[in-house]
Amino acid sequence: MTAFHVMSGAGDVYTRPVVNKISVADVFDALRRGLDDFREKPSHYVFLCLMYPIAGIFLALATSSANLLPMIFPLISGFALIGPIAAIGLYEISRRREAGLDTSWRHALDVTRSPAFPSIIAGGLLLFGFFVVWLVAAQTLYSNVFGDVFPRSISLFFSEIFGTPEGIQLIIWGHLLGLGFAIIVLATTVVTFPLLLDRDVGLVCAMETSVRATVANPVPVFCWGLVIAVSLIVGTIPLFVGLALVMPVLGHASWHLYRKLVAPPVV
Repeated sequence: MTAFHVMSGAGDVYTRPVVNKISVADVFDALRRGLDDFREKPSHYVFLCLMYPIAGIFLALATSSANLLPMIFPLISGFALIGPIAAIGLYEISRRREAGLDTSWRHALDVTRSPAFPSIIAGGLLLFGFFVVWLVAAQTLYSNVFGDVFPRSISLFFSEIFGTPEGIQLIIWGHLLGLGFAIIVLATTVVTFPLLLDRDVGLVCAMETSVRATVANPVPVFCWGLVIAVSLIVGTIPLFVGLALVMPVLGHASWHLYRKLVAPPVV
């Protein structure tokens, strides 16, 4: 019964949330609202999200040895795949502010008491599975292009990537492969976790709603994905420190985008 609840929600009747049609202007309005949430108590939010630059630096250091150098880019880019579950606490802060409740940073942990928390955990495990498959796919692609010979230093690694035909081939196919993973994750999670936090509809219903929202709004959702990609790139440039500012804003904006994409339940 617990597994069934995780997949289908708490209700006895399966109810499909109504998906709205939005515009690109709504995407930027959600981003503006996310920035407003961040400005409300920025010190708390930066403290809450220090895990992102710390994790990014750790990933870079952990892959600094020569045999793991090819995995630096896949790890950094793949880190974004698990972003939706990592931002769940920020959704809760935005939800509480929207409802006029206390928005102290400690309330980010209130999600653990949500009736949908098992569904959220299941969704997080699914995202982690995507992350692992992405790493395996990236490693396989590198081996197919360069073989099993690994660079002996960072300088040689960058020379191979940017200065050889094989490196250009790897960049092209790597970006196409990454784009495929990004589209799948974006389409299946753009509203999944905010919806689960807002309503205990079950993981299957939440992901199905996310896909319907993407199909109904391909241009705005693509625009949102582009905003995420550009923001993460900018955030990682200064030794990942910028992620402490970028991730909270994106997390809060995701909640407001969910509010625009999914109509409230009929009372």
